[in-house]
Amino acid sequence: MGVRTWIASWPVYRQLTGTDPLGRGAAAKSAGSSRLTARTETADSVARSVCPYCAVGCGQRVYVKDGQVSQIEGDPDSPISRGRLCPKGAASKNLVTSELRQQKVRYRRPYGTEWEELDLATAMDMIADRVVAARDATWEDVDAQGRPLHRTLGVASLGGATLDNEENYLIKKLFTALGALQIENQARI
Repeated sequence: MGVRTWIASWPVYRQLTGTDPLGRGAAAKSAGSSRLTARTETADSVARSVCPYCAVGCGQRVYVKDGQVSQIEGDPDSPISRGRLCPKGAASKNLVTSELRQQKVRYRRPYGTEWEELDLATAMDMIADRVVAARDATWEDVDAQGRPLHRTLGVASLGGATLDNEENYLIKKLFTALGALQIENQARI
């Protein structure tokens, strides 16, 4: 390759002598980068979602190729985020596709040193049994003066920040029906 050919292929030269003085288009492309295509262009389908990290609820577009998430980007149609995502939201693809993500219920018995896998039905039954046992063990019908309490201090709820109003309403109703007093949401912390 001659010196002139080499200089002509240099991005700064293309930027200064071509139609792209800011170096944002063709001047910045190399032969390798011009062959690349965006993961969003090759996706089979796009689903709209909401970022799971905080209470803001930024809109996301989830691009799927061959049944797998290939890219997650901000949704420009979202009135909340208008296509923008914070660093955590922009990295949320890793939340879904990471090889370190747990896909099964893991349980470590009291004083145990090893984790064991449980099926979901068994885990849900264990949780329900423990909630009922904690409620029964700490139930207070009346106080020392005989005034009605009908409460438990052995059960509490801390909701996630991405729960919407309807989900929070149902959680509040559930835990109030159980007699719990400590019902909070992470969005307020």
